[in-house]
Amino acid sequence: MPYPACVATHGTAWIAAPGAPARPVDPRAAARHLAETPHLLLNAPFAAARLGLPECPGLDLLELFAFVHPARFVVPSAAGLAAFLEEPAPEGPAAEAAFLARAAGALLASVERPDWPARAGAFESVLRLARRGWGWAAEVQRRLAPPARAERSLFDALPRFEETPPRPPAAVVRLGQDEVDAVLEGLRGHRREPRPKQRDYARAMLHALQPKERREGPNLVIAEAGTGIGKTIGYLAPAALHAERTGGAVWISTFTRALQRQLRAETRASLPARIGGRAIAVRKGRENYLCLLNLEDALQSGLGGRSAILVELVARWARFTADGDMVGGDLPGWLPALFRARAALPTLSDRRGECVRAACPHFRACFIERSVRAAQQAALVIANHALTLSAAARGGADVPRRLIFDEGHHLFDAADSAFALLLSGGEAIELRRWILGPERSSRRGGRRRGLAARLLDVAAHDEGGRDAIDAACAAARALPADQWLDRLAAGEPDGPVEAFLALVRRQVLTRAEDGELGHSLETAIADLLPGMVEAADAARAALAALSRAVRTLHAALDRLATARPDWLDAPGLARIEAARAGLADRALLLDGWCAMLERVGGGSDPRFVDWFAIVRAQGSERDVGLFRHWLDPLEPLARFVTGRADGVAITSATLADAGADDAALAAAVGARHLPTAPRLFRAESPFDHGARARVFIATDVLPRDPAMLALAFARLIAAAQGGALGLFTAIARLKAVHARIVDQLAAEGLPLYAQHVDPMDAGTLVELFRADPRASLLGTDALRDGVDVPGDSLRLIVFEGVPWSRPTILETARRAAGGGQAHEDRQVRRRLAQGYGRLIRRADDRGVFVLLGPQVPSRLLSAFPAAVPVRRLPLAAILAETAAFLADTPAALASPALPS
Repeated sequence: MPYPACVATHGTAWIAAPGAPARPVDPRAAARHLAETPHLLLNAPFAAARLGLPECPGLDLLELFAFVHPARFVVPSAAGLAAFLEEPAPEGPAAEAAFLARAAGALLASVERPDWPARAGAFESVLRLARRGWGWAAEVQRRLAPPARAERSLFDALPRFEETPPRPPAAVVRLGQDEVDAVLEGLRGHRREPRPKQRDYARAMLHALQPKERREGPNLVIAEAGTGIGKTIGYLAPAALHAERTGGAVWISTFTRALQRQLRAETRASLPARIGGRAIAVRKGRENYLCLLNLEDALQSGLGGRSAILVELVARWARFTADGDMVGGDLPGWLPALFRARAALPTLSDRRGECVRAACPHFRACFIERSVRAAQQAALVIANHALTLSAAARGGADVPRRLIFDEGHHLFDAADSAFALLLSGGEAIELRRWILGPERSSRRGGRRRGLAARLLDVAAHDEGGRDAIDAACAAARALPADQWLDRLAAGEPDGPVEAFLALVRRQVLTRAEDGELGHSLETAIADLLPGMVEAADAARAALAALSRAVRTLHAALDRLATARPDWLDAPGLARIEAARAGLADRALLLDGWCAMLERVGGGSDPRFVDWFAIVRAQGSERDVGLFRHWLDPLEPLARFVTGRADGVAITSATLADAGADDAALAAAVGARHLPTAPRLFRAESPFDHGARARVFIATDVLPRDPAMLALAFARLIAAAQGGALGLFTAIARLKAVHARIVDQLAAEGLPLYAQHVDPMDAGTLVELFRADPRASLLGTDALRDGVDVPGDSLRLIVFEGVPWSRPTILETARRAAGGGQAHEDRQVRRRLAQGYGRLIRRADDRGVFVLLGPQVPSRLLSAFPAAVPVRRLPLAAILAETAAFLADTPAALASPALPS
């Protein structure tokens, strides 16, 4: 390639002219080189962060990869790209610089091959990219011949769904244990070692899939099975058997996208493509999928700059994607970060509920509609907890009747989110925009249109409908408008809802304690400021008026949909149906807001916890509002979801506190709110944890001392020779530790990645970590569940301290209701157990778990397996023990000797 290459390490850039060896230069010199001449780069934002530069302009090989191999994933590193190209991984920055030229040549050579699988649409795509100034366009155009015949456009080329008859009711069939044993044996095949307790587990799960035993409540199974039991195959076997024998569907729900992807991969490897003639489907929320109408609008909008290039590459991906899933699907997670345009991606999905459904010109090709219809006919549906709870709570013909909740320890959190309510400026302005469309002064373009525009034919032909639309729009003007947060800060609210929120903000600023930088501020609804009750009443009156107007419009549309006047054509009817669905949802939302406002100045409802808060991010105010959560969200979960199903199985390795009795296990997932008694299954991990793991508590490290904390992390990572996952409870401490140790570790050949520091999404960071056994990853405690890295790449987990809960108003209320300190101890033990559970994923894994801090209560240590010794030692002793224990792991054997 006729271009120089640039590889960034911490504080140093390696520049290689074509055909010449790489040489190190400082960041300022690198910036001059990059500004003068286009350089080959790999992950330019990451390189800029490594060099401390605002940006690294040049020719990014990841952008070229996204064009040449759309809907394919590559780990965004030199080693990852080399593995994709089936080349040896380059060793060191000089070798990486030489590799970039070879890799660029290999990618461009793919374009010239007659059998290039991504040729469709490429010629027109690169023409559009050239007009938008894409750096690679000229190189691709030189190699890409025009198509022999005219190609179909993207929107014409996508497959269409066909309407199918409704699924018949599931047959009533009692399944035998010998049948599930046979299916289980077939799924195991020759790929897996025998797991003695797996058969018992599969038989236990079968109860949730048998004919319902009583009218009230489901057949309920609660199964706590340690890592290594083989849970996934253990529940797939009875689920597949039920689907085949009864013709019904089984929904398998996970909390994390990582497990959802693993489940899909496992079903592809273990199950036939069709079960009883029906497929296996993956379902996610609408906001995860590309909206073709939004994409078309973005392509035609005249968007400029880097965002326009991103949209073109997304359009290129759309032609080849399996399902249109932009979040956790086959759109590489690193792609939006390359353009520093992560906010642009949500505008390409349906996040505001503006979908016009059957009135859309791309309806039959719609990724969302295709996934919904696939699930309606599927044997197994792999979903996430948020969507499963939403689908079940909505009811209707598609409600899941048989549910398996994997990662069941997250059901509480999923229900807490699903059944919460928030009346805030941000939520209210979204409702205003849905009804009225964008403000005249807004730069928000696209097809963001209000009800009047979406129902233009109704307003033109039906006087009652027109009056109802006008009334809803007039009532919506009481909601916050653009710049509402600025007006609140200036003390100049406009309208009753903004006036209430202004008082909420003032009360929070007056009463809340300003905690750690970046955290939101909150205060109880007590001892209200003068005028608060009156402001709440005025806001409630305005919202109640809007609720009535919304219901009146809904009734008017009902009348038209029933009467079907001559002027109402099929697209118009589709727009009415879409508006009716949206109006019904928003009427319920408004009812909830009115109920919350009644609480201000009135009596509290013991089922709920309400509070005022200012939402902050990076020190800036983002939202202000009134929050409501269920004290026990497992109550609505039972009422609206599990209680409506025929069979439910809830499973995890850590459902309840260590040593909990059967009653506590059942209570942990809300069984007490159901009329049926659960069947319980418990099995410990078959792994030899005593031989494969060590747990240490560092008695001489003070977690609140940044220098001491950084020293501990650096030395522990060096002792393990990488392969470390560091978990923090505060982003500020994570950033401080990373800044202190990243250069030191890089000098020792130990890469360090960090959430909230490196410009990549969490999934991409985990892939980088997984791909390099010498790499380490720092993240917040929430990252823990997204890390499933069996093998040598994860051999050390370090907690910065005891993961106590933040003493928020909500947590304080739950702690009081759950037994005080005993409740908090249960939460901490569960977090420690789940963290430890990331360490030993296979029988041959080996790892060390380190908890930093001298004051770790002994009552928390039952979180770890009884066979694992927990030892309190000074850091120096832990370093020696860790190095010795991990000395014969593959990564350690391949590493150079530790520095003295």
